[in-house]
Amino acid sequence: MPALRLYAGPTARRHIEQHGLRPHDVGIIPAAAGGPKGLILGPIDRFLFGDWLPRSDHAVHLVGASIGAWRMATACLNRPVEAFERLERDYIAQHYELPAGQKRPTASQISQRFGENLQLFYGGRVEEALHHPRYRLHIVTSRGRLLLRHEGHLRTPLGYLGAFTANALHRKALGAWLERVVFSSVPPGSGGVSPLPFATLDYRTRQVPMFADNFMDALQASCSIPFILRPVRNIAGAPPGTYWDGGLTDYHLHLQYQPPAASPIVLYPHFQKAVVPGWLDKAWKGRHRSSPALDAMLVIAPDPAWVQQLPNGKLPDRDDFSRYGQDLPARMKAWNGATSAARELADEFAQWLDKPDLSRIEPL
Repeated sequence: MPALRLYAGPTARRHIEQHGLRPHDVGIIPAAAGGPKGLILGPIDRFLFGDWLPRSDHAVHLVGASIGAWRMATACLNRPVEAFERLERDYIAQHYELPAGQKRPTASQISQRFGENLQLFYGGRVEEALHHPRYRLHIVTSRGRLLLRHEGHLRTPLGYLGAFTANALHRKALGAWLERVVFSSVPPGSGGVSPLPFATLDYRTRQVPMFADNFMDALQASCSIPFILRPVRNIAGAPPGTYWDGGLTDYHLHLQYQPPAASPIVLYPHFQKAVVPGWLDKAWKGRHRSSPALDAMLVIAPDPAWVQQLPNGKLPDRDDFSRYGQDLPARMKAWNGATSAARELADEFAQWLDKPDLSRIEPL
């Protein structure tokens, strides 16, 4: 059974038909929100950033939200294979010991531990992530507006009720409640941020330069799931306010990509075929379809039938924290089983790159 499926937009398919897929063809790599689902992409990340992309020397834009932001920041570190291996180990081993009588960790407890883990992971290495000679890092966050400008026991749920209602009417209306703010690294010697590799006419957007004084806050904000973590307040260099998970505005980064002419492919390691615009769009199946914005994209994702062979017949997901509760060894066993099996994804993609089989490319 094939482990991997490939889905291409029409522009990407034409390019691959004529040239195959070479490292210098890739101008943009998105990385989706999705929590533990991102673990399944670890072997592909190690292959891409540790072996394949280093065969070229061109600039590549890395765009990430939530766990995708963590993955793309990790790609910018020296010795990325070791860094991705540590990311996988640390993510799988995360655990919250609860006081007697407490059934689940609070948002404050999770936020504090998450911040400590980021410091342990990136401490002393922030300059590596920000000043990679080739990779241009873009971390997506969601800045609250109206009731969501501040956190509160009543205003937060009411604010997200307003955001859900607005989004149900029209995705662009969500911009009244949540604004896309992208923190971008400053290339060495450039004097300023690189322009975003996508158009922003679809949605309210700001771009903020990312430096050592706001990197950790931007990354934590991009991972701050409402009601599970606390938002991050007043990030240095950014507009004042409350910053939440980047997946709220851009769950799977369905953006109007503008890759450079010399590197025209948007290569998207993903955990499914659909590129869902925002987290609040999960219920609106009509918004899961492809669009002309994704014409230059090649999605590589696990075959759904292959996924059924994983532990519990699914990808690791956030529900596993409740499923396994305080039984950390059982959850680690399931997640390690999934990530071990995912080596097939990387091996299969490497083989396809050596000898591209066009019959395996499906329409996105």
